[in-house]
Amino acid sequence: MPADQYLARLSCRDELNDSPLSATAVPYVEALLAQRYAKRTIGLYLHALAHFGHWMKAEALCVESIDVVLAERFVREHLPACTCSVSLHSGSASTRAALRHLLKLLPQWRPVKFPRDDSITAELDRFGDYLQSICGVTPQTNACRCKDVGAFLAYCFGSEPLVLSQLSGAQIDAFVATLIPRLRPASLRAVCNNLRSYFRFRALLGESTDALSATLPRVANWRRATLPKALSDAQLEAFLKAFDCSNPVELRDYAIARCLLDLGLRGDEVAHLTLKSVNWRNGTLTLGTSKSKRVQQLPLPGSTGEAIARYLRHGRPQTTDSNLFVRHRAPVGIPLSVAAIRNAMNRAFVRCGLRDQFCNTHVLRRTMATRLQRAGASVKEIADLLRHRSIDTASTYARVDLEGLRAVALPWPGSRS
Repeated sequence: MPADQYLARLSCRDELNDSPLSATAVPYVEALLAQRYAKRTIGLYLHALAHFGHWMKAEALCVESIDVVLAERFVREHLPACTCSVSLHSGSASTRAALRHLLKLLPQWRPVKFPRDDSITAELDRFGDYLQSICGVTPQTNACRCKDVGAFLAYCFGSEPLVLSQLSGAQIDAFVATLIPRLRPASLRAVCNNLRSYFRFRALLGESTDALSATLPRVANWRRATLPKALSDAQLEAFLKAFDCSNPVELRDYAIARCLLDLGLRGDEVAHLTLKSVNWRNGTLTLGTSKSKRVQQLPLPGSTGEAIARYLRHGRPQTTDSNLFVRHRAPVGIPLSVAAIRNAMNRAFVRCGLRDQFCNTHVLRRTMATRLQRAGASVKEIADLLRHRSIDTASTYARVDLEGLRAVALPWPGSRS
């Protein structure tokens, strides 16, 4: 259906046509149609757009004034106390989604950074540059470290000048104490490691931060006390049977599961696979974006290649995007996010009755490594296949080889031989 027909059937078209958003209505609908949104969803978003435009007219606002702050003001302040016409939509969730599409459409829109203390912002910019240019961390890790360090600096200094020599162990203890009630041990350990990274950065600038680093607690890593969690052969068989390959969505999810299981890929690596990543002639898969920031080439197992080929032939929607795995629901054709891949695997765990034991994507990577170890692969070979820079990272799988460990164990002094 053309965009004009959607607007002609709109019950609140008069409010939309009389608002500052009248000129954006047609391209707005065309953008939603290009992303294959359902008719009902388009109508819902148009009602929200008409409501927003009606409010803008009452407030004497122009299109150039639209930004994320104005949209949030409309949702938070106007909607709860709205007295507009009953024909106008007032649902906050749909309104936020509708305005998100509007912000993407407007050429003058730019992401707005919420204000924060200038000294902290400048410090985090310097720290972020150090992480990117010197440490070479991924953007996700960079953002995570800056977020934790920003919270720490805001707690300790507020609007005061940032002078680390004035920090005391008691302040660090007090900050960590605020995190304990709401963070799990693994998350708390990550925050402490991020703060140590920041203290190393300040040490490079000539400050003495050894005492501050020593004050941070060492959170126990209890995962090392147990064997890595992996699917048994029976559980793996049930998991793979949970995908209905007659359904295009589950056909895609099955191909993703094979990439995770057969190649040990991370969720982020699967999300960044493109059509050019697969070399069908040579039977290889190229990872252009990996945690190690190195282009790596992996052999493509037959089961993985067959699953990908079946998805490309019978499941993948028509799209101009070059990413291998894309959305099948509106917005159709855009790349799958890591969260979407994680949710797809979790749905499969639910279908096969294993949701109470397993979740997320990393358990499939661990399953591959465990199966390799049981097949006789060495820790070095597992580390190479998992693309670990350090063999110590893969040493956890040595604890699975109980028979091998018994063979190298020395007799206890004084025991009978």
